Amino acid sequence: MRDGMNYAPKGKPNPVVKPGEFVFAAVGLDHGHIGGMCNGLMEAGATLKWIYDPDEKKVAQYLAMCPGAKAAKSEEEIFADKEVQMVATACIPSERCPLGIRAMEAGKDFFTDKTPMTTLQQLADAKAAVEKTGKKYAVYFSERLHCEAGVFAGQLIKDGAIGKVIQTIGLGPHRININSRPDWFKRREQNGGILCDIGSHQIEQFMYYTGATDAEIVAANIENYANPDNPGIDDFGDCNLRGNNGTTGYFRVDWFTPDGLSGWGDGRTMILGTEGFIELRKYLDLGKSPKGGHLFLSNHKTEEYIDVSGKVGFPYFGQLILDCLNRTENAMPQAHTFKAAELCVKAQMVAEQAKGIKRN
Repeated sequence: MRDGMNYAPKGKPNPVVKPGEFVFAAVGLDHGHIGGMCNGLMEAGATLKWIYDPDEKKVAQYLAMCPGAKAAKSEEEIFADKEVQMVATACIPSERCPLGIRAMEAGKDFFTDKTPMTTLQQLADAKAAVEKTGKKYAVYFSERLHCEAGVFAGQLIKDGAIGKVIQTIGLGPHRININSRPDWFKRREQNGGILCDIGSHQIEQFMYYTGATDAEIVAANIENYANPDNPGIDDFGDCNLRGNNGTTGYFRVDWFTPDGLSGWGDGRTMILGTEGFIELRKYLDLGKSPKGGHLFLSNHKTEEYIDVSGKVGFPYFGQLILDCLNRTENAMPQAHTFKAAELCVKAQMVAEQAKGIKRN
């Protein structure tokens, strides 16, 4: 897969419910991540009943991939269907929060692609809607949740394999494929900016692996090095964070994956603990393997490479379904979700203010 926008991992089916026990709809197909979101839910036993997007060609494409689903005539048809328990979306980033509020007010839990919102006002609105409706606002942070190396790293950390985590370094390069990108990708007000968009993966991972519940944006930077004809694009960004538990994090995200690379991006994460360290090579092993799932571990007892591809699975989706049914928070606490969203918006704001960028 050389196009990250349409990256949709498939794992081994591991149903937690029977057919028809958890029904969801896909609304808004602007980003290809909706395929991965639907795959994950269906592998965990969920039933995809409806697909809706104003673009009939996109709907036809996803109907072909999801036998049994039907094309809805409108959002309202889905919102009025009492069988639908969740609405999943990968619509334009700036439109995700308003859709989520409409879905929650219609009595549905909401599952959105990252980034979950693009402004702090949207965050406040989402929090108010969750408080009012009691519904969930879940986010597809796929670079951890739909990545077996990322999942297994969390298990190792929980088991104490590297002691207390004190720092993370995240590298999130992507291939831009600018000529195939939709217009909204080139507009800052709609894409949210690079730190808010793909940087959201990195911030969520920093919080998850370190256990921080809040963080300070120490420094943040964005640049447009190679796309002067598209000033609404940041093609490079980096950020330093300091967690409220004394941990630190650094990440770099960019749109400079070269054409010669076998995948859409050489995503990596380094996790330092007091008793060892972990390195993840998530999607390929440069010059050695075009497949992902590479984990390297060293502590006081061992130095080893672990190939986790096809061995760990993606438990988040089953946990999310059960959380919706049981009103629990095992997949990801709502507070964690909203804090990651808040910090990615703030990181983008800090970087834009430093550049003197004002949104329209």
